[in-house]
This record gives sequence, structure tokens and C-alpha cells, in this order.
Amino acid sequence: MSVVFDDRPCDLGEGPLWHPERAQLFWFDITGNRLMTQKDGHQQSWQFPENVSAAGWVDRDTLLMASETGLWRFDQKTGARSLVTHLEADDTVTRSNDGRADPWGGFWIGTMGKNAEPGAGSIYRFWRGELRRLVPDVTISNAICFAPDRSCAYFTDTVTRQVMRWSLDPETGWPEGQSTVFLDLTKDQLNPDGAVVDTSGNIWIAQWGANRVAAYSPEGRFLKAVGFDAAHASCPAFGGPDLTTLFCTTARQGLDATQIETQPTNGMTFAAPDAGKGQAEHRVIL
Repeated sequence: MSVVFDDRPCDLGEGPLWHPERAQLFWFDITGNRLMTQKDGHQQSWQFPENVSAAGWVDRDTLLMASETGLWRFDQKTGARSLVTHLEADDTVTRSNDGRADPWGGFWIGTMGKNAEPGAGSIYRFWRGELRRLVPDVTISNAICFAPDRSCAYFTDTVTRQVMRWSLDPETGWPEGQSTVFLDLTKDQLNPDGAVVDTSGNIWIAQWGANRVAAYSPEGRFLKAVGFDAAHASCPAFGGPDLTTLFCTTARQGLDATQIETQPTNGMTFAAPDAGKGQAEHRVIL
């Protein structure tokens, strides 16, 4: 059973991050150019001059934040941001999208066309000062997450409806060999969006247009689905005191006025208690 966690509607909610040191959820409204948070009912947001989409935590007061032009160090106390590295800053077509810290202290970030231009985006990894492109020609980058045993990463280009799995070097976290298809949702006509992996290695995938986050075993077997009162579930995150609450951002993008009027919770951020047991988000090492 899910409930509304935060009632501020997002046009394109994304990138929920449970900060383990602050015990606090952060998330983004990408096209609204804002970072949002709530703790104990106190709502806060920061506005930016460009699209912002994903973050990792550096320390108690600092996030590494992805925008359409770069990765930024963001100070929650002052609201100031400083550039860490450019990210397709010269490409006016693209923006950042899904991203997550990896177990080695790196940060994976996907880009995509602002209008989902075919093949305009990529997936990168930032580690030890180097931003390296891992996957080119991506249309909608999503589902970046990591197995708890460090064995692999997952990602998707949503338009393919296939979630990929990629073996990782145990020492460095760089991908090894070629990625392979882990989950093919073509037959089910489901659109994989953001994803997170729990402590058992199950992957929880938001499914755009399906009102839900679905969990699959490490072998790709469907386990369960958690429903949300919003058409476009965009990205999950485990949080709460014991990491058993499944949070989920949603979006109003692509919905007409009637759909929003009849289901006003579209675009809000949700929480489903006792859904599973999540991993703590990894720290980004800068």
C-alpha cells in the first residue's frame, strides 16, 4: 500500500536519493529545474537555471549533482554549486537524466535529448576525476544501479524495453566485456525507467505508464509489483530508518488536463512502507 509522501507535483520527477547520514529524501523535477527535499513534513526546494536530474551524496551537507551541462558540487547549507566537470556542455540538444553512485565511489550518469531525440544521449562514469563515456547512442538513459556484491551494473535505454546487465571489475568498477540483455519487457509492452537493487540482489524497476514499480530476481523472474496512484512511475529509492520504505517519483509529462484533473496525484512523490530491504546509497568520492 503506497501513500503520498510529498504533495508537490512534478512535471518530471526523477532521481530520488535517500541520504543515509541525513536520513532524508532528495529528488528532482527535471524540467522544473529544481532539487526538492522533505524531512518530518518540512518541504524545501532549490531552483536552478537549467535542467537538473540526479545526485549522489559526498558528505552530510554536500551532493554531487548532475545537470544538463555538468556535474556540480552542491552545498545544501548555502545553496551554492561549483563545477566539478562539464557534461555535454556544448550540446544544446541533451540534458542529464538517470544517475547513481557506484560501490567504488564513482558516479554513473546518463544523458538524453531534451525531446528524446533518437540516439542523442550516452551513459558515462565519473571516477577519480575522469569522466568516461561507457555507452553511446542512447535515446532515454535509465535504470542505472548496482548489485550488492559489486558483480554487475544495470542500465536501460527505455525505448528498447530491455534492461542490460554489465559485469564490473571488482577492483576498479569499470565494465568488463559487453553488456547482455538481463530483462526483455517487449512482450509485456512495459517501459523500464529508473531502478534500484535491494540487499538480496533483486532489481526494482519503475515502469513508465504502468502505475508501478516491479521487482525482479537476479535471474530476471518477476517477483512482485508495488502500485502508485500516478500513471508515470519514474524512479524508486529505498529509505526510511531501516531502508524498508520504497519511495517513488512520478511525472505529469505527457498527460492531458483531464488525466491530471481525475488523478491529481500524478507527479507527486510516494512512499510504500515495508516493501523490501534496500541498500544504503554509496558515497561519491571526489
